[in-house]
Amino acid sequence: MPDKPEETAPDHTAPAQRPAPPDGERIAKVMARAGLCSRRDAEAWIEAGRVAVNGSVITSPALDVTRKDRITVDGEPLPAAERTRLFLYHKPVGLVTTSFDPEGRPTIFDSLPEDLPRLISIGRLDISTEGLLLLTNDGGLARQLELPATGWLRRYRVRAHGAVDQRALDALKNGLEVDGIQYGPIEATLDRSQGANVWITIGIREGKNREVRNVLDTLGLQVNRLIRVSYGPFQLGELLDGDIEE
Repeated sequence: MPDKPEETAPDHTAPAQRPAPPDGERIAKVMARAGLCSRRDAEAWIEAGRVAVNGSVITSPALDVTRKDRITVDGEPLPAAERTRLFLYHKPVGLVTTSFDPEGRPTIFDSLPEDLPRLISIGRLDISTEGLLLLTNDGGLARQLELPATGWLRRYRVRAHGAVDQRALDALKNGLEVDGIQYGPIEATLDRSQGANVWITIGIREGKNREVRNVLDTLGLQVNRLIRVSYGPFQLGELLDGDIEE
């Protein structure tokens, strides 16, 4: 009779000493999918020595893991991956888009219902910006959708103090540089004038920090209200201030 093939035992060797498993995934991606953090945060936690695989602390995210591997963060097992969920949230003015603010300001997560899973924001809105913010429990999805390469249009309604004509707004289609920062093409339509203010609809695809405010400042406009009304195919619609829906 032919010899019975030997069973292969699970590979629990030190992660740095083993080859990449053929069915493995990057550990930061696995951590993000479990909803524990974003992929970027996972990489930072690994480099800080907070993550162990099969009892061995790792310090590099360049590691593929499988379901057989035992992953712990700060000594606690990695949560089981949940189904991917996506929420639309109407962010109010006065909240910061972070899980913790060193200045002690209220965060968007402080205002969410307690029965929701741990959520991650897809991109950010600054404290004085309101409107549509996407939230998900999947860090990998968050990373994918917030990348400029995804190319989704972010549309805003803007109220600004000052005067401008459509010709000046049309020039933004060519992009521009402000204080050494290059901004890509911007769609801008003058909706109406209202007293000393103008209302403008703006579409951008990169969403760099304070992009709308910085660009309109070059036209002599001071933004005093900024509302994101859409993010790619997702619309703010009739969602009320502070409300969230899946």
